[in-house]
Amino acid sequence: MSYSIQLYTVRKALEGDLAGTIRRLAEVGFTMVEPYRFVAKAAELKKAMAENNVTAPSGHAPLLSDDQDAIFAAAQQLGIGTVIDPHVPIERWNTIEDIKETAEQLNAAAVKGANYGIRVGYHNHWWEVKSLIEGKTALEHLADNLAPEVVLELDTYWAAVGGQNPVDLLARLGDRVKFIHIKDGPVTSDPSTQLAVGQGQMPIWDVLNAAHSLEAGVIELDDFQGDMFDAVQDSYNYLTAGKVSA
Repeated sequence: MSYSIQLYTVRKALEGDLAGTIRRLAEVGFTMVEPYRFVAKAAELKKAMAENNVTAPSGHAPLLSDDQDAIFAAAQQLGIGTVIDPHVPIERWNTIEDIKETAEQLNAAAVKGANYGIRVGYHNHWWEVKSLIEGKTALEHLADNLAPEVVLELDTYWAAVGGQNPVDLLARLGDRVKFIHIKDGPVTSDPSTQLAVGQGQMPIWDVLNAAHSLEAGVIELDDFQGDMFDAVQDSYNYLTAGKVSA
């Protein structure tokens, strides 16, 4: 299993010292990162990543609201193979019509991305799984309407917060899920309660075993009541000390 880290986790450090932060993550043991809103800082990120032998197989960017060509060009510069839209607002997940419209927008972005050799994906919060329409989560309705080449990055913690068993949801979504966010805590919607991976209530190894088509597991903490780098190191140590069964 290969582990990446969503750079939003260390955003405060990153804003103060991008190069130093990437170096610290490499010292923890990471060889992969997942940048966010990377267009403006692509050149600086590329340099820091190259200096520390770090790659970025995936990245987050607001594809449905920002300049897609600028995003894909920056992704190409950084070697990002999959650009993931991280957020469609909560009010867009209550009707099949709205969900289909989001799917159409993602499908159109994927067509444009293909011209750059880049795949498109979507990352969920809790509301896409908390919203149930005809007995099925809104996220699954989205998957039903996505073009085959559009992938999902399942945030397994938010899936649990939304009331779904992430193991079962992974099984239902199947090969569509190429990345997951691995995070831990008391499974509440309050980001400030999140904990290092392995210190909360998430069934981490069951989740990892259920993600059969995974290209990378991405560690993320949205917030932490302590030194974020301690939580990052503890998360990395926990995951790399264990193993996922074949």
